[in-house]
Amino acid sequence: MQIVISIGVLLLSYLIGSVSFGWLIVKLKTGKDIRAIESGRTGGTNAMRAAGFGAGLLTALMDILKGVITVWVAKILLPEIHLIHVLAPVAAIIGHNYSIFVPERNEQGRIVRLSGGAGGAPAVGGAIGLWGPSIFIIFPLGALVFFTVGIASITTMSVAFFTTVLFAVRAWLGLMPWIDVAYGILAEILLIWALRPNLQKLFSGKERIVKQSLYGWIKSKRDPHQPNHKKTTQKDSQA
Repeated sequence: MQIVISIGVLLLSYLIGSVSFGWLIVKLKTGKDIRAIESGRTGGTNAMRAAGFGAGLLTALMDILKGVITVWVAKILLPEIHLIHVLAPVAAIIGHNYSIFVPERNEQGRIVRLSGGAGGAPAVGGAIGLWGPSIFIIFPLGALVFFTVGIASITTMSVAFFTTVLFAVRAWLGLMPWIDVAYGILAEILLIWALRPNLQKLFSGKERIVKQSLYGWIKSKRDPHQPNHKKTTQKDSQA
């Protein structure tokens, strides 16, 4: 019976993660399809581009909540199976990145791929669900990376990296199970996989740089005629 419930929890977690708040919020506010704007991703960064700061912030918060909820559901339904507590937010990240609710279709109406975000926000939510105070460590460190480096893709990947390091330290101190570290590692793998296009541009020097960051400011001083690659419109945002 526990196996059936475990499978059900993971499937439910995927469906919760698949709820595309970015698509809904942008659609309600502007009538536009977020998948046709800028990067085409459905996370908070692209929602901000499509419908403003408020829409982006609300999208990010709701996407974080998705990760938190899946851990809570797993803990309520299977309080003694910690492995499912760890895998539930992983399933939410997969659902967020490859949502069954917002598939891309061809001219014949056939599904060609499952679209979504990059997984950063639900990854944060999963970490909060596993250990609530992690938000007070992961968020400031993520903000530091963002406003220093100024590259959203690196910031997104740093979230899972900081989670892994934080959970490893706590596990080493005997404060949480070592299996929680696996959550950070799995989340990092999913984020890196989703951000493959961004990594290609990063290595070629074409990734978007936020001008409000330290690196963006330095770059603008060095190259004032081409600040921050503002004309870049390829897939380069996260969520």
